[in-house]
Amino acid sequence: MNLNFSKVIGIALLALFAFAATQASAGDYKKKAKQDIVDTAVAAGQFETLAAALGAADLVDTLKGDGPFTVFAPTDEAFAKLPEGTVESLLQPENRDQLIAILTYHVVPGAVRAADVVKLDAAKTVNGQSVAIQVADNGVQIDNANVVATDIEASNGVIHVIDTVILPSS
Repeated sequence: MNLNFSKVIGIALLALFAFAATQASAGDYKKKAKQDIVDTAVAAGQFETLAAALGAADLVDTLKGDGPFTVFAPTDEAFAKLPEGTVESLLQPENRDQLIAILTYHVVPGAVRAADVVKLDAAKTVNGQSVAIQVADNGVQIDNANVVATDIEASNGVIHVIDTVILPSS
């Protein structure tokens, strides 16, 4: 299986090591990060599936780049909501283009903080398509995903945590 399995395992081990070393939790989001987007997400301990997907899509180096980027990051629980077998299927080499399309749909160029997001009704993603932004009394939605944490600072951008994987139109 040519899935860059060693990369996926390496990222998973890095995630476990980072979690153990920092004892990070969901409550640590508001700390000012000195790490890039990937390392910040891995250290939070909530994004192991996202990290594995980024590795399988060869996007880790991109999101470790200069940026700035805004990432609407689905948690492991968000990925678990997908139909059974979806994640495993997307991680297959023959589905790499589809995985890249989905992951880049979660990234907006520039650092768009929560104060700016709430003023928008859409944002163009790196994928080329736009995500819909809806602001209501009960919070902000990106397409059909609820934003559950905002403005997690990274050295090369900002992360907003979402509770659902958003999918581009085909």
